Amino acid sequence: MIEREITIRNQTGLHARPAAMFVEAADRFDSEVELIFDGITVNAKSIIGVLSLGIGNGDTAILRISGSDEEEAMERLLQLIENRFGEGEEDDFI
Repeated sequence: MIEREITIRNQTGLHARPAAMFVEAADRFDSEVELIFDGITVNAKSIIGVLSLGIGNGDTAILRISGSDEEEAMERLLQLIENRFGEGEEDDFI
């Protein structure tokens, strides 16, 4: 099992499109993926669970992954978070 503290930096937080992207990425792995925020733990492969946390821009949470592909899963999810779920890529040309 591995855990990392994450800070959400995209404008809308983990709502709608970013939450769907996060859940879709987590679901690609066999490992258990959990998101912990404000004392509540949810299955990060559940869109309802992730949305129910109400994680906003600047909020810090714990990402916990356990299983055979945990390292790969952590790397992919951290990359998604660090890239702010692709937010702002279209702004690079302005």
